[in-house]
Amino acid sequence: YVYHFRPAGAADAEDPLGTIIIEDGTENVKRVKKAIVLGCGLSGEAAAALLARGGTHVTVVDQSDAALLAGKREVLDALGVSVLTGVKSLPVGAFDLCVVSPGIDQASPWVREIEGRGIEVVSELELGARHCACPIVAVTGTNGKSTLVKLLNDVFIAAGLRSEIAGNYGIPLSAVVERSADLDWIVVEVSSFQLERVSTFHPRVGVLLNVQPDHLDRHGDMHGYRALKSRLFSRMDPSDVAVVHDAEAAAVRPLATGTPQWVAFGHSTDADVTYTSEKGVLYRDAGGTQMVVDVADTAFDNPILGLSAAAAVATVRACGVDPAWVATVLKKFSTLSHRMEVVRDVGGITFIDDSKATNLAALQAGIEMVKGGVHLIAGGQLKEKDLQFVKEVLARNVACVYVIGDAAHTMTREWQGVVTCLPCGDLETAVRRAWESAVSGDTVLLSPGCASFDQFRSYRDRGDQFKKIVEAINEERENENIVVS
Repeated sequence: YVYHFRPAGAADAEDPLGTIIIEDGTENVKRVKKAIVLGCGLSGEAAAALLARGGTHVTVVDQSDAALLAGKREVLDALGVSVLTGVKSLPVGAFDLCVVSPGIDQASPWVREIEGRGIEVVSELELGARHCACPIVAVTGTNGKSTLVKLLNDVFIAAGLRSEIAGNYGIPLSAVVERSADLDWIVVEVSSFQLERVSTFHPRVGVLLNVQPDHLDRHGDMHGYRALKSRLFSRMDPSDVAVVHDAEAAAVRPLATGTPQWVAFGHSTDADVTYTSEKGVLYRDAGGTQMVVDVADTAFDNPILGLSAAAAVATVRACGVDPAWVATVLKKFSTLSHRMEVVRDVGGITFIDDSKATNLAALQAGIEMVKGGVHLIAGGQLKEKDLQFVKEVLARNVACVYVIGDAAHTMTREWQGVVTCLPCGDLETAVRRAWESAVSGDTVLLSPGCASFDQFRSYRDRGDQFKKIVEAINEERENENIVVS
């Protein structure tokens, strides 16, 4: 199949958004008249709304109880979408297209049944991209995606361009593309789940930050996970640019079927854009002169986020934007919530919320970004089996690990030989024990290395609870000082 997006004409009242049409290799051309959407989360709701406003009859199915989806159902009902809740089996009937939410496993009975009916299955990302009227910068990787997406968008806006953020960042692409004709760029955060079901997705610039163990329960192994990430580049042509961490380039390029221009960033001087702790981000302009983007005294002045700054320089250059704007934005850039977010200093002890660190590679990166002694709070639901690779940084940088949740026993068993591990059970106990043990100049770091669902609703909930405990400790300390005075 070849897909075309036909923009709406000025007089096309019945098709105000334009329509995806399918050309099947013959003279047959058909509209997407009927579509089914699996799942009514954020992406499912956005996909259904986009299709419905384009004139498609949409059916949304979700296993959740109707009461949980009441608000979304009201919005979709107004658009003429049929919303089926508490569904145990899929509705019968012919559909031209199926949009599957990223939370639904590709091996699920629903997906297998839809494919068995001969219906094409796409992700919400793919659907949104087919409707997009402006170029896309797409960012993927295991860790650091959201920070880079925000940085790129801030740079575009500072440079006077019209830009918005979409994708896994929190706003589905399908909810943004209706405004895409008035934008210069959309910066999209892309997850491996979304890339499972893309076929025509074609960013003008694609960025791969890193590939580290994560979601292997769904993707099988690192080769399969890396192959999925490489799909970002598979529809690219020589007018497009692929920005890749140089440590991943050799493994990724053979997996990508596209033919983009390849640009590497990294710590190596052989990379096209290099981060060094001494000078900042280095690159050469069109005339071959070495240029420097200063990151000193910013959140990116470390080996971890320094790579993100290098990726940003490489990306904005590919978009025709002067990298000097990166330096301007870095000076006032504020980190995202729950990502190495400084909560407060209490008696010379810094508390940092890195609750978004839901895998061990992110835990390792968080530790490496802290200067001084680290009192690490870790644990939750482990997503990986190899805990050995973080031992070196634990031994070198961490005074003690305060372990919580389901992973407490495993972490203690694996790490006790290189660092003291104290089983604490719950988060409040861990924070208070860390506070009692730390001295001025130390950092209490919540960087769990695990999913949060054993004890919390989400990583956000975990981070918010951490902040409340820190604020309580600060208030108690202030009250003690008042009494002493």
